Amino acid sequence: MATRVVRELPYGVGRVGPGFFGLVAVLLALLVLGLVAYSKQFIEGEVVTGLRNIGTMGGASWGLYIAFLIYFEGVAFAGIGLAAIIRVFNLDYLRPIARMGLVLTVVGLVLAGLSVLVDLGQPTRGFINLFRYARPESPFYGTFAVGIVGLLFVSAIYLFLDGRRDAARLAKVPSALSGFFRLWATGYQDTPEEKARHGRASYWLALALIPMLVVAHSTLGFVFGIQGGAPRWYSALQAPSFLVLAGVSGVGHVIIMAAIARTALNLRTELPARVFSWLANALWILLVVYLYFMVVELLTATYSGQINEVRAEEALLTGRYAWMFWGMVSVLVLSFVMLFSQFLARRFNLWVIVLAAVLVNVVAVAERLLLVLPSQTHGRLLPYETGTYTPTWVEYSIIVGLMALGALA
Repeated sequence: MATRVVRELPYGVGRVGPGFFGLVAVLLALLVLGLVAYSKQFIEGEVVTGLRNIGTMGGASWGLYIAFLIYFEGVAFAGIGLAAIIRVFNLDYLRPIARMGLVLTVVGLVLAGLSVLVDLGQPTRGFINLFRYARPESPFYGTFAVGIVGLLFVSAIYLFLDGRRDAARLAKVPSALSGFFRLWATGYQDTPEEKARHGRASYWLALALIPMLVVAHSTLGFVFGIQGGAPRWYSALQAPSFLVLAGVSGVGHVIIMAAIARTALNLRTELPARVFSWLANALWILLVVYLYFMVVELLTATYSGQINEVRAEEALLTGRYAWMFWGMVSVLVLSFVMLFSQFLARRFNLWVIVLAAVLVNVVAVAERLLLVLPSQTHGRLLPYETGTYTPTWVEYSIIVGLMALGALA
């Protein structure tokens, strides 16, 4: 009997059409816009941004770049966290989204690192001073060394191991990508011994990743949480809140990616409704926990806080940032109601889940801005005037360029 030779890669890998080229063209244009904006900032300095010194300059030294640093790292945390949990607990029906989580992690960490560099103004100073003046006991050092560099290295190894078997299979199919897949497979033959060894390695790496993830992202929360005298920052809830909101944005991102893959690549069998219902349930549970943390933090600060803390909370609840705060709370509650009502009815609508996922990611960005800004512009211990911060087109363009780079990856 003749053996049928497979000449096409599965799931449309390597096949593109006019729509794909159009999307790539748009993303490249946005990336070029970001590069133009960054070149202007690099040449003229951060005076072209809305960033100013706290206090005497009446501004904020951390703004849009730091907010997106936290957002990108949070998305990365949830992506690798999902992949590790799926592997450790053998959730086989969720394995199709594990690879998406791994890719999301690598891309998110790269974008987080780039966000740090664009915020520095002169990136070369950052690299030089990191080795000259770095203090390993500092949360800032831990965020960069463990939270970004270390986690990126481990995530890349896990992605390599997780995809090696599939790469070996795809390398046997004649295509323009066969050389790439052959390099990825690095001699993998899928023998029983090799398969068992590969499974053990990925299991123990996934198990080790879970505590590493908690430590890495908690360290980012400590950057804010242990700054005494900084209203809205100094709190024992910062580290756990960072973990929960990272889970919210990351799970939402995976939902969006899975829905796009299901529709564009016709993966209805590989990504059934059961996958999305599990993700939706995980998302509403995380939303409940985060809303609880938010209420506890607000009650503590407004009921028994110092005068500078009260001023910062007033700016949030009734002042300059009130429109963003109450809009964020409304969208969080709406997203929870959308998902929880489906859970009660035991009927899940994919596009309602996707809409909730998009909304919570918008909220995650807004919440990070509300974390970063009010403490700098309101309620400082020294008698400074109230500060202001308005991002310029340069900052918006650089962030859009970073997101376009992530989409291209």
